[in-house]
Amino acid sequence: MLNGPLLVSLIPGIIVLALTWWFSRRGLPLYIRILPGGLLTIAAVILFYIGFVNIRGFEGAAYGILCFFLILFSITSFAIGFKVTIDRIKK
Repeated sequence: MLNGPLLVSLIPGIIVLALTWWFSRRGLPLYIRILPGGLLTIAAVILFYIGFVNIRGFEGAAYGILCFFLILFSITSFAIGFKVTIDRIKK
């Protein structure tokens, strides 16, 4: 039950992380660097709504698990976009 949504979320998650990293390396403005994470968050919310309202049951729960993994990827993308380091977290 967990392997399917995790494996499905790896493809868009890796693409978003790669885009965010590439935007950070190019030195683009902050709103461009966080755009992939924001779009992934919006997609996760829409998928959660579809799974909760329209599909329901075990299939809807799979959508919810997929959205959980997508949100984890988007949080990581925001961290890369904001250039969060361990030193900044400790302060």
